[in-house]
Amino acid sequence: MLWPKRFLPVLTSLLIGLIGAIIFSYLRTPLPWLLGAIVAIAIASRFEALPLRSPKMFSAPARAVLGITIGSAFHPDILKYLGDFISSLVLILPFVIVVTFCGMLYYWKWLKFDKMTAYFSAMPGGLLEMVMLAESMGANVYKVTLTQSSRLLFIVFTLPFIIQALSHVSLDGRASITQPFLNSDPHDMIILTFCALLGWWGALKLKIPGGTMIGPMFLGALIYGSGLVYSRPPNEVIKVIQLILGTTVGFVFVGVTLKEIVKVLAQTLGYFFVLLLVSSLFIAIVSWMTEFPLLSIMLAFSPGGQSEMNVIAIIVGANLPYVALHHIVRMLLVMSVAPMFVKVLHKKEGR
Repeated sequence: MLWPKRFLPVLTSLLIGLIGAIIFSYLRTPLPWLLGAIVAIAIASRFEALPLRSPKMFSAPARAVLGITIGSAFHPDILKYLGDFISSLVLILPFVIVVTFCGMLYYWKWLKFDKMTAYFSAMPGGLLEMVMLAESMGANVYKVTLTQSSRLLFIVFTLPFIIQALSHVSLDGRASITQPFLNSDPHDMIILTFCALLGWWGALKLKIPGGTMIGPMFLGALIYGSGLVYSRPPNEVIKVIQLILGTTVGFVFVGVTLKEIVKVLAQTLGYFFVLLLVSSLFIAIVSWMTEFPLLSIMLAFSPGGQSEMNVIAIIVGANLPYVALHHIVRMLLVMSVAPMFVKVLHKKEGR
């Protein structure tokens, strides 16, 4: 009877997230299945009497299916755009450096964080990865967790509205993204499920950062590129992925007082404007250098979470391989550069 007791709060959380998604769909807000779930859980989690629990157990499977969906956009014709891909991808390194440097100055000089905490608060990486690195390097994990969570929330909430305003693309969740479940080929669905599981397992064995999504994405690219399958993950599944991710993100401030939340959000707002300026600069440069659509470039150079940015890219019909590769390169660079720069900080502080 222990398992049902643990699972019931998870089910309750997903149900509350679903209610939020339905309300946001009715209000026709952008990304209702993602943003509605975040808001609903953020509010519900303030009531301690409610038996809630983060559906983290479903996050990895959701990312695996997301990886397969991204892989479905890879096809042989992409090779002719490889030159443009590279000319844009090489700018990810300076982008990461400039964002981190400006953000670190903001947190260190303006908000008086210690250098190590300021550094990990400014790094545009994944929340889990940054918290783990911060803990291993002796930074203030509590501050890093709150600042990184706030960054992701600001980006996830503002980007859909910016995209909708600039591109006039409807993000109200009413249009079908892929085929309905009933129109999906059962044979294709079996192959996709197998590839999602195999890619997830293989990437974890190889210890690839973000492997739960990257492994399935790689296998997805192979099977779609070879013409082995044609159906994509059903439209209903894409909505469930958004619901799971949104419900999980909604738990980031659980256990934090309202006063502390307001304080952190106010602090992160300054860093968000730094991100906005730096991202706009690089988006303008890449837009001038290449012929990729502005929408795809915006998503590629928005330093949000990999999963959330790719979900938005799927919904708006952006160039998925282009967007996904930029975020993969950013995450790999952050994970490889972060420990090296920490050594430099340690040496300077030791003098």
